[in-house]
Amino acid sequence: MEKDKTFANRKSHSEPGPGDGGRTGSWRVLRPVIDPEKCIPAKTNKKACFSCWIFCPDGVITKTKLPVIDYEYCKGCGICAEECPTGAITMVEETLVIMEEEK
Repeated sequence: MEKDKTFANRKSHSEPGPGDGGRTGSWRVLRPVIDPEKCIPAKTNKKACFSCWIFCPDGVITKTKLPVIDYEYCKGCGICAEECPTGAITMVEETLVIMEEEK
């Protein structure tokens, strides 16, 4: 029996849907925030690590040298923060972010 060789060609789990489908709205409680001082791709200026991108169930994190999170579709599940090997992603209360933006 021949092994299936497609298992190594996986990509991010899903992508945000079109229109209103998949948008978070105002119900997210925690927001992931990336610290570029701890992020491996940002520190090394190389395309490396990307655990956050791999494990994001909504596919809202870019695979760039400093990953960017699309907060319009991010649900705030915290999987990216848990999977980050350097602790570069922290979950911040959404109300604190909103209060900072209003200043």
